[in-house]
Amino acid sequence: MSDHHVVVIGGGFGGLQLVNGLKGAGVRITLVDRRNHHLFQPLLYQVATTILSTSEIAWPIRRLYADRPDVTVLLGEVTGVDSSTKTVSLRNGMTLGYDTLVLATGATHAYFGHDEWEPVAPGLKTLEDATTIRRRVLLAFEKAEMETDPAVRDALLTFTIVGAGPTRVELAGIIAELAHITLPREFRNIDTRKTRVVLVEAGPRVLPTFAEELSAYAQRALEKLGVEVLLGKPVTECSADGVRIGETFVASRTIVWAAGVTASPAARWLGVPADRAGRVVVEKDLSAPDLPDVFVIGDTASVMREDGKPVPGIAPAAKQQGGYVAKVIRARLSGKPAPAPFKYWHQGSLATIGQSAAIIDFGRIKLKGWIAWWIWGLAHIYFLIGTRSRFTVAWNWLWIYLSGQHSARLITQRETMREEG
Repeated sequence: MSDHHVVVIGGGFGGLQLVNGLKGAGVRITLVDRRNHHLFQPLLYQVATTILSTSEIAWPIRRLYADRPDVTVLLGEVTGVDSSTKTVSLRNGMTLGYDTLVLATGATHAYFGHDEWEPVAPGLKTLEDATTIRRRVLLAFEKAEMETDPAVRDALLTFTIVGAGPTRVELAGIIAELAHITLPREFRNIDTRKTRVVLVEAGPRVLPTFAEELSAYAQRALEKLGVEVLLGKPVTECSADGVRIGETFVASRTIVWAAGVTASPAARWLGVPADRAGRVVVEKDLSAPDLPDVFVIGDTASVMREDGKPVPGIAPAAKQQGGYVAKVIRARLSGKPAPAPFKYWHQGSLATIGQSAAIIDFGRIKLKGWIAWWIWGLAHIYFLIGTRSRFTVAWNWLWIYLSGQHSARLITQRETMREEG
């Protein structure tokens, strides 16, 4: 093994794909992440909506590389990068030297200058977010069952989701099915079928990255499930009592925020240009400007396609970027010509609406309805890590499809919601 040290910050899709792509390259790799697990984010909303448990969409990073002696895994948080000395500083005081650095540090929620909304309107990016939302959703029904004030009960049974991208649409559909199909027979004092699920989008349509006909189909499918879709109306206030949409106030005790993201501080660490969302504006080989030994990938990077449109912040894009940078590093180490500039290949967009409908946009080929749902399910099962995860997720989906019963409806942590104060 050579002395060349590759430091990878972030164990998401891009980071893992890069580490996998360097297998057998003869380099030392140190992978640093703030959490000890890799998370399959596309199914995170299913943890939040009681379909899947946390262990079915997350895996210990150390276990993934137990048979790779070239890979060292560290649980730590980066606080800065010194490109002049080629070192990375961690919060615990540790300093890592690198020959090549790859930043795959992802993104977090953006509240557009209203960070005070976060406690009452959590986003959905981590397992902690998912279990918090699941707890709040389940407790809303429990509290409504004991509430005697009709106005408070209605607010408890109103769920507001801000943003209408794929995850938000999927979240709205599942909450509606949970309330209208799964829970009605289990409560005595409330009728959960009267639950309101409100999906708010400041733009003109849901799923704006999909073709218009698929977007229209998704909206009709949501409304068929009982979801109220409010378009062209921005959220102007979030509080413990509800959300203001334009000039209208909706009393809602459970709010989920998914209207925007902001990148990690990678651009600030490196002192390089960033776009409006804080993403590093990278070179064509995904290296940082004027820092050829530093690469930035995934949600941390601003990458433009040949048509001038940005590469979307989705898992397939991050994996393609991780694989590409691995090829660049291999070429440099072997003295071979560098690969051609990174080119994103869009494999299609997928989204589900509840447990029996979906839309798929492959460009020329567009699918919707039942068959799209099965293709969506098979695609996600295929990309899960480990045979056990694929089996358990497939079994859970089949069980819910046949019985309508969700299997992960447990409140396992002490609630610290605002209503408890």
